[in-house]
This record gives sequence, structure tokens and C-alpha cells, in this order.
Amino acid sequence: MARLFSPRPPPSEDLFYETYYSLSQQYPLLLLLLVIVLCALLALLAVAWASGRELSSDPGFLTTVLSALVGFSLLLGLASHEQRLQRWTRPLSGLVWAALLALGHGFLFTGGVVSAWDQVSFFLFVIFTTYAMLPLGMRDAAAAGLASSFSHLLVLGLYLGTQPDSPPALLQQLAANAVLFLCGNVVGAYHKALMERALRATFREALSSLHSRRRLDTEKKHQEHLLLSILPAYLAREMKAEIMARLQAGQGSRPESTNNFHSLYVKRHQGVSVLYADIVGFTRLASECSPKELVLMLNELFGKFDQIAKEHECMRIKILGDCYYCVSGLPLSLPDHAINCVRMGLDMCRAIRKLRAATGVDINMRVGVHSGSVLCGVIGLQKWQYDVWSHDVTLANHMEAGGVPGRVHITRATLALLAGAYAVEDAAMEHRDPYLRELGEPTYLVIDPRAEEDEKGTAGGLLSTLEGPKMRPSLLMTRYLESWGAAKPFAHLSHVDSPVSTSTPLPEKALASFSPQWSLDRSRTPRGLDDELDTGDAKFFQVIEQLNSQKQWKQSKDFNPLTLYFREKEMEKEYRLSALPAFKYYAACTFLVFLSNFVIQMLVTKRPPALAITYSVTFLLFLLLLFVCFSEHLTRCVFKGPKMLHWLPTLSSLVATRPGLRVTLSTATILLVFAMAITSLFFLPAASNCPFWASNVSSMAFNLSWELPGSMPLISIPYSMHCCVLGFLSCSLFLHMSFELKLLLLLLWLVASCSLFLNSHAWLSDCLVARLYPGTLDSRPGVLKEPKLMGAISFFIFFFTLLVLARQNEYYCRLDFLWKKKLRQEREETETMENLTRLLLENVLPAHVAPQFIGQNRRNEDLYHQSYECVCVLFASIPDFKEFYSESNINHEGLECLRLLNEIIADFDELLSKPKFSGVEKIKTIGSTYMAATGLNATSGQDAQQDAERSCSHLGTMVEFAVALGSKLDVINKHSFNNFRLRVGLNHGPVVAGVIGAQKPQYDIWGNTVNVASRMESTGVLGKIQVTEETARALQSLGYTCYSRGIIKVKGKGQLCTYFLNTDLTRAGPPSAGLG
Repeated sequence: MARLFSPRPPPSEDLFYETYYSLSQQYPLLLLLLVIVLCALLALLAVAWASGRELSSDPGFLTTVLSALVGFSLLLGLASHEQRLQRWTRPLSGLVWAALLALGHGFLFTGGVVSAWDQVSFFLFVIFTTYAMLPLGMRDAAAAGLASSFSHLLVLGLYLGTQPDSPPALLQQLAANAVLFLCGNVVGAYHKALMERALRATFREALSSLHSRRRLDTEKKHQEHLLLSILPAYLAREMKAEIMARLQAGQGSRPESTNNFHSLYVKRHQGVSVLYADIVGFTRLASECSPKELVLMLNELFGKFDQIAKEHECMRIKILGDCYYCVSGLPLSLPDHAINCVRMGLDMCRAIRKLRAATGVDINMRVGVHSGSVLCGVIGLQKWQYDVWSHDVTLANHMEAGGVPGRVHITRATLALLAGAYAVEDAAMEHRDPYLRELGEPTYLVIDPRAEEDEKGTAGGLLSTLEGPKMRPSLLMTRYLESWGAAKPFAHLSHVDSPVSTSTPLPEKALASFSPQWSLDRSRTPRGLDDELDTGDAKFFQVIEQLNSQKQWKQSKDFNPLTLYFREKEMEKEYRLSALPAFKYYAACTFLVFLSNFVIQMLVTKRPPALAITYSVTFLLFLLLLFVCFSEHLTRCVFKGPKMLHWLPTLSSLVATRPGLRVTLSTATILLVFAMAITSLFFLPAASNCPFWASNVSSMAFNLSWELPGSMPLISIPYSMHCCVLGFLSCSLFLHMSFELKLLLLLLWLVASCSLFLNSHAWLSDCLVARLYPGTLDSRPGVLKEPKLMGAISFFIFFFTLLVLARQNEYYCRLDFLWKKKLRQEREETETMENLTRLLLENVLPAHVAPQFIGQNRRNEDLYHQSYECVCVLFASIPDFKEFYSESNINHEGLECLRLLNEIIADFDELLSKPKFSGVEKIKTIGSTYMAATGLNATSGQDAQQDAERSCSHLGTMVEFAVALGSKLDVINKHSFNNFRLRVGLNHGPVVAGVIGAQKPQYDIWGNTVNVASRMESTGVLGKIQVTEETARALQSLGYTCYSRGIIKVKGKGQLCTYFLNTDLTRAGPPSAGLG
């Protein structure tokens, strides 16, 4: 039982809980209690009139009832205002209790002879409703219940004890009253504890659900921002749906589909313009920068370009080192896409001109633009980057490569779409690269009308003059670029509400503005609740409103307002089949009611042997039931005994989890209590044989015995009625019993009790009246003193009171189940969203970098940058794919070619999930070229402190990865009937890693190591892995064999001696002499 009284929550939660409690449960119950009392008073008047009594002949009864009607009507009027009830909860509740107590004492001394059993049922009603229906705390309710009990016992004990002709067995009757009241207090306290526990659990679940919703909203915002930072909205929705399906299917590699291909998220768009831009002179400048300066410089430059792109309705596609390219006309077609790209190119050139003029740093912008059609979307499984493919994209790239620094280089197709908006001049033939020269199409340079003004206005290198001639160019650039104020990568995520702590789910603003007298009525605030509280607080109070029990009578998407059944059949079935661990406590408290009945019968009867035997058998049945319910607590004892008894502890869980068994046992238990409450009546004669109806009995009535034939005292008759009332209360103990079953049992018991005491055994009540009021047959007491009438009225009062509570209990049991289910679903959805956010973030950033940019883990607003001493960089391309790619109706304008490329890249990505390649980090794909690196998850500066062999041991992993790429490509060739071959370049050395770009944050690596690795691939040979001399030596130390290719010319690097890796040999071999 101690578990029922759960520890008190924090004060702030108590504050809200008390408001919620009074509003949601006790407010309507208090009103219903007052209505029941008023109806009972009217019923008393109706019964008195219907029974032929003259109301005027009993002025005390009439005055008491009418005064009570007026008083309780006033109380109903006072309690009908929620705000008043909230402000004066305890005083008003105390007033209702005092009025009920006064009414009970008034009834004691109205209408006839005062007896020890008078108004016991009414006081039992007062005690039970004090716990169950008044908005009082447990201590206040217990004090009021005990005070009610003692007042009845004390008043009747003092009054009857001082009478000269006090009735026999007064002490036994007072003891029986005490047992009844004690049982009423225990049942009431038990009911209140169960309800408070259920309500508090529902309240906490509602708060947890609110917290989960906030987390869910936050996660949704996070993943939406993340997804939109990688992909356009139209593509993000499609890919998100598939990722969700994959997560919900159990983290599978991909959802089942009708074919063996990976999903392809590529669409064709016509009428677009593509812009490629390259910063001339940046490579030399970057070599002089520190890692922080390099990342800051790139972020500021590309942040500025993103800003220009946004102004001119262009979408940035990707950043490749210091190359930036974007498209206008995606995802929605734009009629002036060519003008947008040209304007953007001119603005980019102008920004660089201003930068050069302000810093004196020799850099420039080379821009190429072409208009046509593209295939756009995402390929591969990891590190998604929105990209474009087509011959027109290739042409735009060559337009930039064959362009002039500081100018925008356009094709004839773009010129035609400009419609004379800009003046142009023919591009000189010497600027053309081989691709353009082979194409033979005329190209043009756009004349910027602002160029001359910019040159005049910003001549002289202003910043370099002010800062002094000795400052490094990179530092000058950094100082100037910081003034541009480009947004940081993932800065938008820091503005998204991060999930609140689970320990403080209550809104702080609401707590600050809340007081115990504060009402949820919005009309009391000048501007309304929503103006004073933020969105989170408003949502909190919306949840509180949803818990209000008055909602059960209104239309709901969850419940049927009449039956309270869930509208979803599956949910209804799940509710009815749910486990009920608390059933054992229901049975234990019902046993207490049974014991109370037993003690009362033993006190007021002569304890006939047949009655004792009947109770003994029933007692054994109850012990058996309790043993079954509490068998799990006997596990240790049972396991010490014979093995054949080891199954006994499972009985408890069997009862808790089998609804059919629970219903059978609970129904049988209640019926046993019902039956034992009236057992004593069956030991009385069936015929009407009352000795007090004789005509000559008047003069000697008080000298006669109180016993009936069969040695059954007359005083047992009203106590049998009181035991029937306890039978009614036993129904309320089974909190989770369905309302319809409770209604059936209560109705059955009401009919049975009324049939017994108003029909078949009504003569017993009449005989008792004849004993108390000797004289003529016409003399009879008031309605308050006639046992059978007051018994029937008590039965009806308890019937309707318990029906109201049963409906309330049913609603809250279902509400508790609903909130638990909602909370479980929201937690599952939140977990799915968190996994989605994690997947998305890891698709943009490496796993060790991602925590720097999400939620509360974001430590500062600095740009992420990291330098590494030894990183192995791989470029693996499929040169044959360029020849394979074609655009025709047969292959849907190149779409089917990209489908094959998607399969290749996706299969390459699947290798990354293998444990031995966990150290390989995919950087990006560039057309049909795959870029990856190892050594990026090492701690900064750690490499320099270790020996070269250990610090570069990951080179072997990269070699194995390159070999695995080739194997994958062979498998694809076999299935697609192609003959693609890889061309791989490897290099290792120091790099700078960082995240740049606010619109589409991108993780990348920079440095001479990366540039040389790229050259190793571009100058390589199909089917070979080309490496530099330094990398060849490092691989040799790891057991690989390399042989010299010789001296080759490498663009930007001059003459280099390179090597091919002999991948046919394993690590275990002697060093190659070719490196000598």
C-alpha cells in the first residue's frame, strides 16, 4: 500500500498539478456531489409525500430539509464559478463538508426515536465523498473523515448513554458503527490515493509528452534545416521520406524496391544557365595562410558569393577548392536565368576587384557562363551534395577555364538570352582552352559598365597602405574579409530551439507568472494568455486544458463521448488487453471490506454456527485469491521448496496480464462481498412472524425481547443494510474495471437490495418499527427513521454517486492509457528524428566533426578548422564514363547514364560501412571522380609527436580501399557489360580541414597535398594507382611494392618523379629496389 502514496514532486510541478487537479477532476465532482445531495433532499420530500405522511405534522423534518435545500443551492451557486473555486478551494470544500455534517446531525434528531444505527449510511456517504469528491488534500480529507466518524459516535454515545431506558447492546452497536466508519475511511483514502496516483501519472505523462513534442519539433527543425542546407526543398522531401522508411524498417541499408537499383534522385531541367567561377591566384595565397585564416578566407569569400547568388536568384551547387559554381533556373524555371548568371558573375568580379584594390593582394575572378539544360540531383549513399551534369555543364566549366581574369566569359547561347542587356566583345582565340578550340563555337566577354568607375574609385590599395607594407597578404585579406560578415556554417541551427532538459519540463515563464490564485480563465488578463506567455507556455496550458475531465462529454477525436470507447478499434483492443499490476491491491482492499462485514455481523448477531461456517468458507476463498494475486512476493520462499511448486509465482503475473481472468476474479470477489452482506437475512424465517404486531403488546412492549424467532436480534436488520452499502463501495475499489461492468454489478446489487428490504424482507423493518413505536398500528415514525425507506434511499444515493465516480475513473484510466501511448509514439518519433538528424549531419560532415555543429553541443561561434600533419588523399576517376555519357532520347537525355554512375558511386559508398574502412572519409564526388581521405579522425598535433611509420599507417587502409574500389567496378562491369577502369592518384602529407558556406555548409580539405593528389589522378594511367615519391617510400615501409614511372610534367608543380603501386603484391614483401 505504501507504493500508492508516491513521493511528492518538485514544488513547481505541485503548483501546476494542484490547479490541474482541481479543474480537471474535483471541480465537476464537487458540482455533481451538490447535485446528488439536492436530488436526495427532493427525493426525501417525494418519499414522505408518497408514503402518505403529512409533512405539516413533522415541522422539524420539513424545516431541516427545506433549510438544507436552500443552503446547498447557495453552495452550488458559489461552486459553479471555476475562478471562485480555485481561489477559495479549501474554505468552500470545508463549508460543503460542514453543511453535510450538520445535515446528518439534524437528521439524527428528526422524525422519531433516536437509535444507534440512525444515519450511519448517510455519515458513511459523507466520509466517502469527502475523500472521493471534495477537492481536499489527503491530510485534510482524512481529518474531515475521522472528524465525521467521531462526531457521530460521540453524539450518539453521549445521548443514548444518558437515557434511562437505553437500548440493549449499545456498546456493540457503537463498535459496529466504528467498524463501518473505519472501513469507509480506508476505502475512501484508498480510492483517493489510487485516483491521485493515476492523475499524477497522467499529469506527468502529459508534461513528458509536451517535452517530447518540443524535442520532436526541435529535431524536425534541425533535420529540415540540415536537409535544406544540402538539397532543394523538392528533393529534400522525397529523400526524407525514403530515409524515414529506412529508419522505421529497422535501419536497413535501403528499403525494398521492385528492382535491384539504388534510388536515383535526379531530374532533368531545361532552360537554365550555369556559372563557373575560379579565384585566380588563390592557390599561392592559400599556401601562406594559417589553417584558421584559410578557412575564414574561404568562408567569407564564398559566403559573399552565396549572398550575391541569393540576390540574383541563383542556386549554389558546389565548391571545389577555390572553384565556385551555381545555376539559375533551379528548381523553378526563370525566364531571365541568363541575365541572373551574368549579373552574378559581374558582381563576383566586382567584389574581388574591391578586395584587390583594398588589400593590394594579387587575386582575380575568372567566370564562365553557359545556358542550356542539366540533369540535377544527388547520387551515391553518403556525403550528398546537390550536383548538375550534362554536356552544357561541361561546356560552362571549360568557359571558365578558357576565360579571362576579371571578366565574364559567355557562350552564344547565353548571349542570345541576354537580349542586348549587356554589351559584349569577342573573346580572343588565345584564351580558349583545347575543348573550346575543338568545339569551334564563338564566345564572348561581357563588358561591365562599372569596371572603370571601380578602378578609379579604389586605386592604391587602401588597407595595405593603412596597415603598413610589412603585413602578410593573407592577413590583409582576412582583415578585409571579416568586414563582409558572412554567416557561419550551420549558424541557423543555433537559433533553433534546442531540446529542453527532461528534468525541467515546465515552462519557466509560466511558473514565474503563476500563483495559486491564478486562474486559467484568459479573460482575467488584459491581453489574454497568449500575449503574456510564449508559444511553449501556451502549449503547456493547452495540454492542461486537454486533461480537463469536462472534455469527456464533448466531441473528441480519441473518445466516443457516450461510451468513452476509443474510436480506433485497435487502440480499444490494446487498452482492454493491457496488463494491470495493481489488481492485487484492489483484491486486498476488497478483502478489508469483507472483514468489516464479518466483524459487524459478529457484533450485532448471536453468531449462529451456520453464519460462522459460511464466513469461514468465504474467508478461505479470499485467502486463496490473495495468495494467487501476491504469489510473486513468495518467489524466494517457493524456490527453496520442491521444484513442482516453482510455477506458483507465475500466477500473479498471469492474473495481471490476462484480462479475462481479471474480470472473472473481480466479478466473483464483488459478488462474494454482496452475498456475505445479506447472508444473515437467510437465517431468519421467511414468513412474516413478528411478535410485536399483537394488539395487546402496547403496554408491555419495552419489556419484550429484541430478538426474533431464531435468535436473530432485530438490531441486525439496519446493519444488514449498512453492510449492503459497503458492498456498493467494494465496486469502486476496482479502479480499472470497465464502466459497463460496474454499471451491471451496481444495478444488480441495487435491484437485489431493494427487492430484499422493500419486498421479501420488508416485514423485518416493519417489525423493528413496531418494536420502537409500540401502540396502534397507525403510529409510525418519520421517513428518516423508517429503516427500509432510508435503506432504499441510501442504496440509490450510493448507486448514482458510484456511477459518477465509475465514469470519472473510466475516463481517467483511458486518458492515462492514451497519454502513455502518445508519449511512447512521440518518443519513438523523436528517436527516429534524432537518428535522421544524425544521418543527415553525418552525410554532410565526418562523424568526429558533426557534434561541433548541432544543438547544445555547439560550443562557440568560431569557424571549424583543423590542421593535420599526415593525411592520405585519394582521387579515383572513371575517365571512360565521359565517353560513355551521351544525351539522346534512348537514354532519356543522359538520365540512364547517370543511373549507372549512381550505382557505381553507391557501391563505392557501401564499402565505407565495412569496419576495415571505418577510417576512410569520403570528401565528395566531382563528376565521375571519387575523392576520399584517411587520417582525418586523428587528434590535431598528435601525428607530429609520433614516428612517421605509425602516424602514416593509415596509408595502407587507403591502398586497400583503392583496390576494393577497383573490385567493385569489375563487378559492375560484369553486370552492365561495360569495361570501365579506374584511374587512381594518391598522395599524403599535411592538409587543412574545415567547414565553409552558410547556405550549403560543406566539409572540405585544402592544401598542396590535395592538389598533388588530384594531379596524380589526372596524369595517371587507367588501372593504375599513381603516387608521389614520398608516398611511395611510406608505402614501402608498410610492405607495399612500388615501381618508378619516371619524370612527368605536372601542371603547377613542374617535373615530378612518380610511382605506380604494384597492387598485385601483399604487404608481406621486401622493399622494392625501384625506390633506391
